[in-house]
Amino acid sequence: MAITKDKKKTLVADLTALLNDTKMVVYARYQGLTVQELQELRKMAREAGVKIKVVKNRLVRVAMKEIGAFKDTETSDLTGQLLYALGSDDDFDAAKVLAKFAKTHDKMELVGGFAEDGKNMSKEEVTTLGNLPTKNELIAQIVDTLLSGVNGIVSGLEKHAEEATK
Repeated sequence: MAITKDKKKTLVADLTALLNDTKMVVYARYQGLTVQELQELRKMAREAGVKIKVVKNRLVRVAMKEIGAFKDTETSDLTGQLLYALGSDDDFDAAKVLAKFAKTHDKMELVGGFAEDGKNMSKEEVTTLGNLPTKNELIAQIVDTLLSGVNGIVSGLEKHAEEATK
């Protein structure tokens, strides 16, 4: 069923607004995924604050041309059936959601992405960003590393105190 011109204008306006607020756009091929699997992906994305959009690539290109940062972005790899993950909260949320989903679903294939400044990202870059630990995970690792020395000293002092009281 064909989309009316007014509907296309509305879609482009919505996409333009989303792209303006986005820190990263990641796109992937999803052909062969079931409706249930796509619903699972949308749920994961919602929980991470990421929006999933399935729209015609041409409409994405039109929306990108309306934004200064994306105006000169290379879009030649926007071909075939693609879904777009748009993250606005954390820089890598969109990449994390799709990379995590792709690990358990062979039919999901990451293709690439765009940074908020319009820079193209390859499949490898998106995959790498998707596999990085989150900000909270990094903070926890640093705190654990810092406390490991303190915990060692405390354990040593406790052991020394026990031996002294014997």
